[in-house]
Amino acid sequence: MPSREQILQFLEGAQGKVGKREIARAFGIKGGDKIALKRLLSQMADEGTLTGDRKALREKGVLPPVTALEIVGRDRDGDLIGEPVVWNLEEGAKPRVLILARTLARITADEDRVPGVGDHVMARITKLDEVDVAGFKFEAEAIRKLPRDQRRLLGVYRANARGGGSIEPINRKELKSWPVHKGDEKDAKDGDLVRFELAKTGRFTTPRGRIVEALGNPEDERKVSLIAVHAHGIPDDFPESVIDETRDLKPPQLAGRTDLRGIPLLTIDPVDARDHDDAVYAEADQDPKNPGGHIVIVAIADVSHYVRPGTRLDREAQIRGNSVYFPDRVVPMLPEKISNDLCSLREGEDRACLAVRMVYDSHGDKRGHTFLRAMMRSAAKLSYQQAQAAFDGNPDEKAAPLMEAALKPLWQAYQALKAARDRREPLDLDLPERKIRLDENGRIAGVFIPERLEAHKLIEEMMIQANVAAAESLEQRKSPLVYRIHDAPSKEKLKSLRDFLETLDLEIPPHGSLKPGAFNKVLSAAKSLPVPELVNEVILRSQAQAEYNPENIGHFGLNLARYAHFTSPIRRYADLLVHRALIRALKLGDGGLADEEIPRLAAIAQSISDAERRAMAAE
Repeated sequence: MPSREQILQFLEGAQGKVGKREIARAFGIKGGDKIALKRLLSQMADEGTLTGDRKALREKGVLPPVTALEIVGRDRDGDLIGEPVVWNLEEGAKPRVLILARTLARITADEDRVPGVGDHVMARITKLDEVDVAGFKFEAEAIRKLPRDQRRLLGVYRANARGGGSIEPINRKELKSWPVHKGDEKDAKDGDLVRFELAKTGRFTTPRGRIVEALGNPEDERKVSLIAVHAHGIPDDFPESVIDETRDLKPPQLAGRTDLRGIPLLTIDPVDARDHDDAVYAEADQDPKNPGGHIVIVAIADVSHYVRPGTRLDREAQIRGNSVYFPDRVVPMLPEKISNDLCSLREGEDRACLAVRMVYDSHGDKRGHTFLRAMMRSAAKLSYQQAQAAFDGNPDEKAAPLMEAALKPLWQAYQALKAARDRREPLDLDLPERKIRLDENGRIAGVFIPERLEAHKLIEEMMIQANVAAAESLEQRKSPLVYRIHDAPSKEKLKSLRDFLETLDLEIPPHGSLKPGAFNKVLSAAKSLPVPELVNEVILRSQAQAEYNPENIGHFGLNLARYAHFTSPIRRYADLLVHRALIRALKLGDGGLADEEIPRLAAIAQSISDAERRAMAAE
């Protein structure tokens, strides 16, 4: 008869389910000795050493060899921590498991996804010989990413007078609730929004809720963005190890960079902008072979100098994918030291940048472009309203000294670019953006539509031109890159759109000859109808969603054959990848695309597309 220690040792090393039959076979127990084995196993179960039934036994408090884990957080070094998705509370507290980062990278390549906090993974568990210095008893190798739980285990707690209660789902379409036993409510009060986990107390029992965190009154307007962050599993705090990496970052030197500090580059942003990652400049081209032409420079903060491939900063930025914006807060992609300091193109301060110098003829058609790794100094920080007033001939005290050297040439260059844009005929939807105005207590004071200025369109068009130039340069050098692609509308969506437009005596041409200009004609005709906003909305809904992809199909909405995101590396990981690709392809110094990133570009593109969808849903 084996000892207790031998049985536990056998269970620990066994693969798959192990019951009484497998134990008897392993130790050669036959006949009447099986009764003694059954008695020993029962004693071990009564003592709390074993758990399970006669067909599936394991050491109590120990995870099975393969189990589903929920990623619940990160340790100080930024490594992910998992807990079993379902756990028998009679076995004590849920064990915490260190998920090995190298295995996450492997399943990212296989599954085209980057697992993060809130995701579930199937993992192979290893019990350590002894608890490690960080307190972990188990390590896990991720096998595959599991479908995300759409509920995100967020609900509203309803208390019972005698203790405990139930949790109702946030989504009222879900006709389901989870019981909460007395003692599992933590500090939640009746009506609180709560994050909870599911647990079982037996093999055949219904999972019950155990509250992990009380988030306060879900009707409190100041909690709305926090609810969205939790509901969609958006990481909203940086691990200490990521913050540690920002402490020793130093600005680059001028050596090896083009000096643009003497050029009056301007940042033009919303009044309340906290970071400034793009600057613009224009001048008349003095080349006699290009009469009436323009030179436009777009300079973008050189995030790639600070966020290098393989660092914890890089891994965190990739998990987040983009910054997420709410009326009362921003969940940034990068720590504040980078986004609001080192990479913010502050007025009068030297900043590293990646710049593109573009030459246009008098019709706004591009004749050529060059990328530079440079050092710049913003001549002024202007709001869109200040810039527009200056373009209209009413500059304020700050803009007036910049009129001849910077603002007038910018406006003149934009007129040429605008003419070329009109000839290109991108999709011209008129859907005003609505913004929420908060009072000093964080409560909604009103909803308003910001004025749409030509200054906005000027910056947009120059950013689009810079993005096109980035895609063109990388294609010319046959460099790997992540495109921003936008497919044409599907036949199914077009049929629904045509059925709707027929009720208004409007029509679009057959699918085979469809271009954005065809939609623009419908939008123009709709302006004379009582429902132009509805037509804009329905046409928007007929469009495909834009996404990131290393395979190019063009951008239907902008009517461009090639397009990549280059202009916002502070808030979009896709732009950082494009910067790295340019640095590598054009030999612009350190911080270029790493060899190990190239085979993973498709997986990363899918991941950041998913992160963008997540951010849109939360916003």
